[in-house]
Amino acid sequence: MTMAGVKEVVEVVVTAADLPVHCPSPAMPLWSSHPRVFLDVAATGTVSCPYCGTRYRLEGPAPKGH
Repeated sequence: MTMAGVKEVVEVVVTAADLPVHCPSPAMPLWSSHPRVFLDVAATGTVSCPYCGTRYRLEGPAPKGH
């Protein structure tokens, strides 16, 4: 249940094969587009998009050199 005016946070699980991560992803609808921003999910394991709030979570080991 969400309260009026409160947006539900979407979480996207990514793996090392998905790096580099950017938002919006090709799977997002065109109407919800914002400028593309690359996100460093390998540094901490999770990162949120500064535009839409979508949370990206790295599953599995981070690749070396990222």
